[in-house]
Amino acid sequence: MVSRRSPVIVLMLLSVLGLRLAAQNQSTAKPKPGVVVVSVNGMELDVIRPLLLEGKMPNLSSVIKKGAYGKLRTVSAPNCPRVFSTIFTSTKPEENGVTGFIVGGITANTNMLKEEPIWSMLSKNGVTVGMANVPATFPVLPVNGYMISGMLTRGKNCEDGVLCAPKLSEVEGGDAVYPATLKAELLKNVGDFYIDCERMPSAADLKGHESEVIDAWLNKVQLIRDQQTQLFDYLLDHHPTDFTWLGQSCEDRTGHWLYPIAPYNAGYNPKINGVRVDAFPDQYIAFDKVLGAVLKHVDENTYVIIVSDHGIKPLREFEETDPHAHMDHEKTTPVVAKHDFADGDDVPGSFFAMGPGIKHDLRLMGFEASVYDIAPTILHIYGIEQPAQMHGHVLTEIFEGPADNKLAQK
Repeated sequence: MVSRRSPVIVLMLLSVLGLRLAAQNQSTAKPKPGVVVVSVNGMELDVIRPLLLEGKMPNLSSVIKKGAYGKLRTVSAPNCPRVFSTIFTSTKPEENGVTGFIVGGITANTNMLKEEPIWSMLSKNGVTVGMANVPATFPVLPVNGYMISGMLTRGKNCEDGVLCAPKLSEVEGGDAVYPATLKAELLKNVGDFYIDCERMPSAADLKGHESEVIDAWLNKVQLIRDQQTQLFDYLLDHHPTDFTWLGQSCEDRTGHWLYPIAPYNAGYNPKINGVRVDAFPDQYIAFDKVLGAVLKHVDENTYVIIVSDHGIKPLREFEETDPHAHMDHEKTTPVVAKHDFADGDDVPGSFFAMGPGIKHDLRLMGFEASVYDIAPTILHIYGIEQPAQMHGHVLTEIFEGPADNKLAQK
């Protein structure tokens, strides 16, 4: 079920009309900056750091050397739709309308947005926009370019859209592709790919078949990642845009129940957690290969921003009082790690950026950057004024230039 469109969404839809004509009129204007955002659901720095030191993530390591990086302060009790909608709008969840997976008994969707998202602001200012597999973008909305939905897309056998993995042909309850004509093109040239990562097996599925079920699930995860990489490659080749946002979600899904923890952590089960002890770190190694495929389309004049909504940490013993603390969002799969702690500072996200004028090998200490700062910084790159409702600030500290030019307004 999808809610009625809010006044903000109606205005967004009306504002997009005529964008293509406006873009044609601006064809002789100065070229706009190129920005590629790659988002990762649940990137955990504590797991990534040793992989970087061991040389197992060369593409991310290259971005770090050429740019700025650090922890990303997230919101309280962070979960995917709650944080991504905050990143989209630079407003609090209670203000933008998307406070979690389920809002008012309905799965979170774009019709709930009460504040204008970054893709709409860019579109209205003549910036071409491309988005694929980004969480909390279903149903898709008109943009000055294309949009393909990601996590929370509804489909065959997963009508609620929570932790589903529908194929493009199986999407139901809304549009997964804009413009509509792009869907047939993708099915022909990319194939019938999975929109999101596979749902984790239930406790009943695992019992007595732990090794074979886990291996099969991880193989499916890799298949989905390969399909998404093919999709990204096709879009970057055949539908280049000024602003491109590509998303990955399998890392978070794997971390919830295959986090590499020691037996003394709450929720540890040797029958599950001892089967593929490298499964979670391996997800980041696999992601680095996706990043490498994206970077092949990037030149020195393009900004690259890699961002995660939150990290993920092992369960805590005092959460035994919560009957669902050790289960996933569907309350079926035992988990050993989670991220929706009340104190979001316990599970910060990650931020990496490189591009023209961005300082090299700059580490942001503490929580200099937050999820509220992503949209203002992107607008700044395009020379678009930050609207009053945004709570974030432009991350001028990552750019070369005098300190007194910083616009920090935390």
